[in-house]
Amino acid sequence: MDILIVLTLLQLFFVAAIWSSVSTFFARGRLRGMQEATQEIVRGVQSHYEVAGEAIPANVAKAIDAVKAATSGASYNKKIHRYHAHLWVFGDAIGEACWRRGYDVCKRAMTPKQDIIPVELSLKELLHLTWLAHLGFNHMMPNYRGFESYRFTGDEDARGGARAIERLEAAVPAEHRPFDHPTAQAEGRRKLITEWWSPKLRTA
Repeated sequence: MDILIVLTLLQLFFVAAIWSSVSTFFARGRLRGMQEATQEIVRGVQSHYEVAGEAIPANVAKAIDAVKAATSGASYNKKIHRYHAHLWVFGDAIGEACWRRGYDVCKRAMTPKQDIIPVELSLKELLHLTWLAHLGFNHMMPNYRGFESYRFTGDEDARGGARAIERLEAAVPAEHRPFDHPTAQAEGRRKLITEWWSPKLRTA
């Protein structure tokens, strides 16, 4: 009877040892897979957050070091939990670095180059200006003999065209303006509009 109890206990210890060994082996393989996956992720996203000639962002380098150090001095199950926590921080650092690089690239792309002045125009303003520029070009040519004409449909239409021209004039740097005052030519256009569409002046 005593021998049977001893054999049973030995079997239990043997099963427990095997289970512990299998569990450790599984956890070790899982941790190793996480490490390899992290290395591949780092290798794959480097081009998205690194900037030529600059060091790796400090928070990314710190997060990578923390991930590498997370597997020391603990059981495999604890190492996996630590790895999870550090991967969250690592993912956040990578996302922030990628966003920062994209933001900086966009900012550089949107910054006007030297001697280039961006002007925002609505579709209607752009249409006004294309017609006005076309007609203005034709009438500047000595050999232009056409009868092509473009007429504003009313007061609001004329004022819309005038505002579009004013936006271009306002964008010209003061030292390069061909007129003394920024509103000099604008006032002349407004006067033409008022004289033509003002009922009082038309009936005078």
